[in-house]
Amino acid sequence: MNYFEAELKVKQLREEIEYHSNRYYNMDSPEISDYEYDMLNNQLKAIEAEYPELITPDSPTQKVGGKVSEKFSPVAHTVPMESLQDAFSFDELLDFDRRVRSAVEHPEYVVEPKIDGLSVSLHYKKGRLEVGSTRGDGAMGENVTENILTIQNVPKKLKFPVDEIEVRGEVYMPQNSFLELLEMQELRGEKLAKNPRNAAAGALRQKDASVTASRKLDIFVFNMQQCSETEKETHSETLEYMKSLGFNIVPFYSVHKSIQSAISAIQDIGNKRGALPFDIDGAVIKVNDLKSRKLLASTAKFPRWAIAYKYPPEEKETTLLDVEINVGRTGVLTPTAVFEAVQLAGTTVSRAVLHNQDFITQNDIRIGDIIRVRKAGDIIPEVTASVKHAEDSVPYEMPKVCPSCNAPVFRDDEAAIRCKNPECPAQLMRNLIHFASRDAMDIEGLGPAVIKALVERNLIQNPADIYGLKKEDIADIERMGEKSAQNLIDAIEKSKTNPLWRLIFGLGIRHIGAKAAKLIETEFEGIDDLSKAPLEVLCGIEGVGDIMAQSVVEFFSLEGTKELISRLCDAGVNMKSTLQKQEGIFTGKVFVLTGTLPTLTRSDATAIIEKLGGKTSSSVSKKTDFVVAGEAAGSKLDKANSLGIKVISEEDLLQMANE
Repeated sequence: MNYFEAELKVKQLREEIEYHSNRYYNMDSPEISDYEYDMLNNQLKAIEAEYPELITPDSPTQKVGGKVSEKFSPVAHTVPMESLQDAFSFDELLDFDRRVRSAVEHPEYVVEPKIDGLSVSLHYKKGRLEVGSTRGDGAMGENVTENILTIQNVPKKLKFPVDEIEVRGEVYMPQNSFLELLEMQELRGEKLAKNPRNAAAGALRQKDASVTASRKLDIFVFNMQQCSETEKETHSETLEYMKSLGFNIVPFYSVHKSIQSAISAIQDIGNKRGALPFDIDGAVIKVNDLKSRKLLASTAKFPRWAIAYKYPPEEKETTLLDVEINVGRTGVLTPTAVFEAVQLAGTTVSRAVLHNQDFITQNDIRIGDIIRVRKAGDIIPEVTASVKHAEDSVPYEMPKVCPSCNAPVFRDDEAAIRCKNPECPAQLMRNLIHFASRDAMDIEGLGPAVIKALVERNLIQNPADIYGLKKEDIADIERMGEKSAQNLIDAIEKSKTNPLWRLIFGLGIRHIGAKAAKLIETEFEGIDDLSKAPLEVLCGIEGVGDIMAQSVVEFFSLEGTKELISRLCDAGVNMKSTLQKQEGIFTGKVFVLTGTLPTLTRSDATAIIEKLGGKTSSSVSKKTDFVVAGEAAGSKLDKANSLGIKVISEEDLLQMANE
């Protein structure tokens, strides 16, 4: 590769890495595996090593991956939260040892499992947690203290007082919590989390701390960043000191006199990783002596005294025996591969999701094939390829009718194949869970376990049946009892007075979320008017697109819908609009909120704007009238300035509202 070819390749790799880095660190929604991402970085490192003149300060090889979200107030890290240099072979670990030995005589190493989660800093003063923050870009992170406090293993108060201490740890989602989350997401018809790391990151960066608490996160602390009251000589001593303060330190760390011994420990961790209750993506070698660390120092991105060994993804070949079809809450038919059992990452695997018809066709997967299987993030089995077709095999085609109710299926614009029947038995429980959920009819106490028990006893078959339940129907369900049964009956009764938008959202109309349901309610006097609304009227509602409008029309044209609405009405469920179109000084104006406002929360500011007829948007465009900018306003402020959009402060907003 000559210089000009290298220059072009570096540009392409940087753009690709930046895209996937943003998906991973900031959106918590990766599109490629960690291994594939690491290989892109390795390609870039190799070219930059050959042509060092191509290295720039903003290259992904020179900076920490994340950035600070505008959802949280920024926190400047007193001690930089660096990332680690990765190694993919034991030869690279031997090279690391040679570099260390060139500066340090007889180094001692600590080996730890590399927990796959979200790196955080915990800052304590006078023995109490003051600030919990994410790594962000290494110099600046996000203040997520309220969410950190929901994690049971984070000590709110240390076992004995320390004037000031800052520790670094990894927030993760245990595998059993992750599997529970997947089950709930599947039942609710939500997009499934890809792996525990992204599920943990998404949970920790929730604006609502109660959502974070429900995700059952955990933490391991692995480094003492600074401490006012103790001088330890080694990293292993700091680990034990942090343990004595009440921190849940990184498990089964070990101390080694040689790199060969450290490599053996890494191999041992790799052999047992499939049996661990948490996800790891490697092991870390650290120089134990703290003075030696200062001597070795850091590059612009990595400490020279540590390196992370990444385990390669384990793949196995097996025979595809069958394809089973599952039907989700929204009627989507999802194919699942059933294959001869294989051992992957320490567990026996015999099933893996195949996503949709497009995935099957693109990979030409056929029943009887030899397929290649791996565990994404060491948790979720997935088929990666068809290696060899069986004799006389034919391309696999999804069924033309629903396997649950035999109703016709259709393919929509999302590459999904759906059952048309809203009363399909396979969708029943998922629809009921959605109907009773907090964002819909908000029936407290009517969770998935109770709904499952009621469905199994044939007490409810659709949402209208909920309003016919009696206390005695519920009281003998396991873990319920008289008091809980009465509380649930009261909650069901209370839900009858909900605003109409909750019912509209709870009905589970495709493409209609809670925000769209509110927009729709403001345009109609009640459900009767909505059910008769022509397509062009619905399309004319600002914020309701053509696809959404078509879904509403199709839903209310079904006989099953008409019967359901009639029964809900007879049960006393509110069918009338309680939202009036707001008119005021902000009518027709679009606002974008960015940064942290001095006194108002985002929801407070939004309520003021909407009360006076305005609307809020999450992105800046030519249609934006005002950008309300607070502290640490980021790219939205830059875009507003570039487009010449008026930027105002919280004080300006309140003054305009008072006028």
